[in-house]
Formats: sequence, C-alpha cells, structure tokens
Amino acid sequence: MLNETYRAMLGNKSVIRETFMYGKQRAAEIGYENVFDYSLGNPSVPCPQEFTAAMQDLLTNEEPVNLHGYCPSQGDPGFRTDVAAHLTKTFGLPYEQKHIFPTTGAAGAIAHAIRAVTQPGDEVLTFAPYFPEYGPYVAGTGAVLKVVPPQAPTFQPNLDAFEQMIGEKTTCVLINTPNNPTGVVYSAGTLTRMAEILTEKSKAFGHNIFLVSDEPYRDIAFDGKKVPYPAAFYPHTLTCFSYSKSLSLPGERLGYVAVRPGCEGEDVLVDMMAQISRFTGHNCPPSIIQRAVSRCQNVTSDLSVYETNMNLLYDKLTALGFEVERPGGTFYIFPKALEEDANAFCMKAREFDLLLVPSDSFGVKGYVRLAYCIDTEKVKRSLPALEKLAAAYRK
Repeated sequence: MLNETYRAMLGNKSVIRETFMYGKQRAAEIGYENVFDYSLGNPSVPCPQEFTAAMQDLLTNEEPVNLHGYCPSQGDPGFRTDVAAHLTKTFGLPYEQKHIFPTTGAAGAIAHAIRAVTQPGDEVLTFAPYFPEYGPYVAGTGAVLKVVPPQAPTFQPNLDAFEQMIGEKTTCVLINTPNNPTGVVYSAGTLTRMAEILTEKSKAFGHNIFLVSDEPYRDIAFDGKKVPYPAAFYPHTLTCFSYSKSLSLPGERLGYVAVRPGCEGEDVLVDMMAQISRFTGHNCPPSIIQRAVSRCQNVTSDLSVYETNMNLLYDKLTALGFEVERPGGTFYIFPKALEEDANAFCMKAREFDLLLVPSDSFGVKGYVRLAYCIDTEKVKRSLPALEKLAAAYRK
C-alpha cells in the first residue's frame, strides 16, 4: 500500500519551483535573455578557485581507496576540526570537534537539529515570514510548527506575540537570519530580547527551550556590516549552516550543525545526530566535499554582486512607490505588492515577463519575493519591465 501522507504532498507543489519551470518554458518561446526570472535562490557566482584547486589536488594526489572510503558517522574528523576552529576564530566561542556535525546542506542540518531536541507532539515556533520548507522539516519529526505573526514593514521578529505564544510544549524555536524571504538581518537588540524571553520561559516551564538558527546567508551581508551571531546571545543554540551560498556549492549539499559550547547536551548531541542519521538514511555528506571545503573555511565566492543587484532593485522599487524594507543581506528583496492579492500581482507581472514569487507560502499576505541572484546586466534590463508593471496599476 502506498504511503498516503506523501501521496497527499503531491498536490502541494512548491510555487517557487512552479514559477521557475514556467520561466524555463517561457524562455524556450522568447529566449532566456528576455525572461526576468526572480523565482529561485540559486547562486549566480562561481565557487572560489581555492575549492576547485582543493578538489584537483585531492583527486590527483590522494590514494583513491582512502579518499573515497566511508568516513565516521559523525563526519570527517578534519572537516569538523577545521569548522570548529573557524567558528572559534570568527565568533570567539570555544567550539571543538565534538560540537560539529556535517550534514547535507542546511536542510539536513535543520532536520537533525529539530529531531535531536523535540519529541512528537512538541511545539516548534518560527517567525513569519519564513522559508516554506520549515513545514515539512518539522512535520517529519512529529513536532508541530507554530508561526508567530509578522511585524511589517521592518520584519524584525514580533517578540511581544512570541512571548505570548511560548507554552509548556514549546521545546524549540527556529529562526533564520539573514532572512529568506525578506533579506532582513535580526538585530543585536532583537536577539538580546529573544534570549531573555527564552531564558525566562525555560525557567518557568522547567526545561530549556532550544534555539535552532538557520544561517545559510550569514556571509552575504551589506553595507560592510557583520551579521549578529545568535549563538553568542543564547547558550542553548544549534547553528545550522550551509556552504551553498557562501561558496556557491548548492549542488554539493554540504552544511553542518554547530552545537554551541555550554549548550545542554553539548557532549552527546552530535552522537545523537549520528543515530538520527541511521533512522533517516542520511549517512554523512560525501567525503571528498568535506575534505575540500575544510581548506576553504576562510574564503567565500565573490558575493559583492548581490549587493550591487540589491541596490539596483531597491532604488528602482522605492522610486516606483513600492513599500519595501532595505535588505541587510541574502539575495532576496520583499516588496509589498500593488494589490492585496499577491498571487494576482505575480500573474500580472508575468505579462511583462517578470517572474516573482507571491508571499502566501512564506506565511505573509500581500508581498512578493525577488531572488536577485542573476547577472547584473539582466537586473538592469529588467528595470523597464518593473516600470511597466507599476504603470499598469496607475491607470
């Protein structure tokens, strides 16, 4: 008998993927250069030369049986040690190898982290707007996702509502900064107050509430600013990272969970996640990718193009009268649609071959997301299309 849970999911396809596939079809009709596809968050800059050189060196000089053999269930020891050293140097917290668990991207990191700190029936809180895949990530653990309502237009977390929503069953809070879809960076003040609330509520309910921090865009920050590191504000934090954006390696599927030193269970959580892997069939990311990325802890791709693209779009959107918060990072911008129905607005945008993503699946009504990880030249050529779209609503 087929599993009806997964069969039912076939009718709930990703609007992001649907829009992307429409763009592929439209490009076949009128040419790729004429379709302004802002749907998919797929990095548009190459990986750094250091990664390519590391891969070439490993393939040329390492003994093949050793290079391509199994690594321990907890991941490659060298990779774990190098990640811990990088985090310690960058954020001043005494991470060690025992705190690092390699995963298949940030998705695998979140899935392992939530399973490690929840029981079926527990509640996981997140803040709207949020990445839609959080729903299945949490549902797969048996926990229940509760969404804190948004705080427009700044989209800093709504901490008053958050404080009211935390209950006895709350064992985990899932955050994302810099945020997909808004590009907003959670401020130090926000994280300080969030940590105070979590500490107070943990004491009141007699158990620690864990913070799971989803940070794949941590290295894409604008205006020369550093992104505040949530684990520095709250001890019971599991940091989920991916190299998909910082090194432009989305297809290689490498990330990690970093257990904050001083966290409850810091000596056992990584070993617990290795056991979770047995249950899920995760079984570690590829050994060669772990070893190559070990050599690239202190480099990133050239991420400056994203700030260039952001400024072009932000300036044009504000000039056209859109309500939009200026992103502090990522490669997303989240303007308010020019009508209440974001889906209808996105369909109108298709008339000008602008492919935007409506905000409904992110837990917010009336906004759209633009993923501007495309060539700057194409961003510039899309600006007249944005002008035409705005003009259509002034008639």
